[in-house]
Amino acid sequence: MMNGFDLASADFETLVLYVAGAVGLALVVLFLLLRNSAQKRAEQTEAVIAQHMGQMAQRVDQLATGQAHLDGNLQAQAQAQGQIGTLMEQRLGEVQVNMHENLAKVQRSTGENLASMQQKMTDTLATQQLQMQENLANMQLRTGHALNEMQEKLNASLSGNAKQTATSLTQLQERLQTIDKAQENITRLSGDVLSLQDILSNKQTRGAFGEIQLNDIVSKALPTDSYALQHTLSNGKRADCLIHLPNPPGPIVIDSKFPLEAYERMLASQTEAELKAGIQMFKTSVRKHISDISEKYIIDGETADGALMFLPSEAIYAELHSKFPDLVREGFDARVWIVSPTTCMATLNTMRAILKDARMREQAGAIRKELGLLHKDVDRLGTRVENLDRHFGQAAKDISEIKVSADKAGRRARRLDNFDFEELAPDETDKVVPLTKPDS
Repeated sequence: MMNGFDLASADFETLVLYVAGAVGLALVVLFLLLRNSAQKRAEQTEAVIAQHMGQMAQRVDQLATGQAHLDGNLQAQAQAQGQIGTLMEQRLGEVQVNMHENLAKVQRSTGENLASMQQKMTDTLATQQLQMQENLANMQLRTGHALNEMQEKLNASLSGNAKQTATSLTQLQERLQTIDKAQENITRLSGDVLSLQDILSNKQTRGAFGEIQLNDIVSKALPTDSYALQHTLSNGKRADCLIHLPNPPGPIVIDSKFPLEAYERMLASQTEAELKAGIQMFKTSVRKHISDISEKYIIDGETADGALMFLPSEAIYAELHSKFPDLVREGFDARVWIVSPTTCMATLNTMRAILKDARMREQAGAIRKELGLLHKDVDRLGTRVENLDRHFGQAAKDISEIKVSADKAGRRARRLDNFDFEELAPDETDKVVPLTKPDS
C-alpha cells in the first residue's frame, strides 16, 4: 500500500509540473501577443502624430501669409486715418464758422422777436385789464339790480300773504259767529216738538221738509264752496248733499229721504199685532234704506267710505237708538251713520274744522313752497356769486402767469444780449456733421 501511495504522489507531482509548464508557456505567448499589439498601436499613433504635425505646418504657413497681408492692411488703414483726420479738421473749422454766423443771426432775430412780443403783451394786458374792469362794473350793476328786484318781490309777496291771511282769519271769525248764531237758533227751535203727522201730510212734503231742513243746517254750518246740493255722481245717482271733504276721508254724501211711513204706521198701531207688524215694517224699511244708501252713495275712489242718513226729527232719532239699536249697528256695519238735526250740526261742525285745517294746510303748503323757491333763488344767487368769484380768481391767476412768462422772456432776452451762450447751449440741438467715406 505504501508503494501505491508513493506512485500516486509521484504522478500528482508530475501532473503539477506539467500544469505549471503549460501555464508558463501560456503566459509567454500572451506576453508576446501583447507586445506585438503595443507595437502596432505605437506605430499607428506615430502615423497620426506625423499627420497632425504636417497639418500644423501648413497652418503655420497660412498664418505667416495672413500676417503679411495684415501688415499691408494696417499700413493702408494708417494712411486712411491720416486722411480722415485732415478732413475732420477742415469740417470742424467750417462748422465753427457756421455756428458763429448762426448764433449771430439767432441773436438778432431773438432780440427783435422779444421786443415785439413784449410790446404786444403790454398792449394785450392793458386791453384785458380795461375789459375786466368794465365787466366787473357791469356785473356789479346787474347784481345790484337783481338783488333789489328780488327784495322788492319778497316784500310784495310777504305783504300779500299777510293780507290774505288776515282776510281769511276775519272771514273765518265771521263764519264762526254766524254758525254760533245758527246753532243757538236750532237749539231754541229743537225744544218745539211738533207732530210729524200734522206737518208732513204727504210723501212729497216729507221729502221737501227733510231737504229744506238739511239745506238750512248745512248752509249755516259750512261755507258755500264746501258742499253741493242735488249733486249727480258718476253712477247717475243724485245725492241730496255732497260735502267736499279732503282725502282722507274724501267727499261724503248726506241723504235726507228717510222712510217715515213705516214709523207713522208703527205709532198709529192700536193692537199688539198691529204694533208687531209696524215694528217689522219699520225695521225692513230702515234696513232697505241703509242698503240703498250704501250701494248708491259709497263709491270707491269718488266718495268717502261712508255716508250719512239724515233724520229730520229728534224723536225718530231717539226712538231708533233706544228701541232699535240693532238697526244702528247694522248701519255702522254698512258704513252708514244715522244723524239727527242736532247731531248733524255737530258732525258738520267737525267737518268744518276739518275743512278749515285742510285749507290752513294748503296755505301753509303754499307758504312753504314759496319759501322753498326763495331758498333755491338764494342758493342759486350764492352759486353764481361763487362762480363770479372763481372767474375773478382765474383771471388774476392768468395775469400772474402772464407776468411770470413776461419776466422769463425778459431774462432770456437779457442773456442773449450779454452773449450768455453757455446757458443757452443746453437748449440748442446738437448738429451732427456727416463724414464722407475715405477713398479706398
